[in-house]
Amino acid sequence: MLIPNRSKYRKVRKGIITGPATRGNVISFGQFGLQSLDGDRITSRQIEASRQAMTRYMKRGGKVWIRIFPHTPVTRKPLDVKMGSGKGNPEFFVAKVKPGTILFEIQGVSEEIAREAMRLASHKLPVKTRFLVKDEVQTL
Repeated sequence: MLIPNRSKYRKVRKGIITGPATRGNVISFGQFGLQSLDGDRITSRQIEASRQAMTRYMKRGGKVWIRIFPHTPVTRKPLDVKMGSGKGNPEFFVAKVKPGTILFEIQGVSEEIAREAMRLASHKLPVKTRFLVKDEVQTL
């Protein structure tokens, strides 16, 4: 799973995910991409499950780029703990994704294989997605 090597602060606040993505919203590396249509938090487990689904379907052919990284820690308090007494401990890490963000890119396989691999990967994610080809116009 992806986790940051180190961070400046151990605990962060939730924040909000509003508006369309202004960065990471164009295909830069591969030929095909998977674009988010919703804003949400994607955990490192979901990213890894999507990557495994894609590479398994492609039979480890082609190249996959993961365009998002889970920098943000999410804290949880233990069960049966009363209100107060501070913020909980970090449990897992998430990537904050805005609508229009490119999540994954693929190169080196045919469009049919890439489309099916991305479809399998999208089932592992909590956001609606769409398949993109680099030559097409990419407006949200």
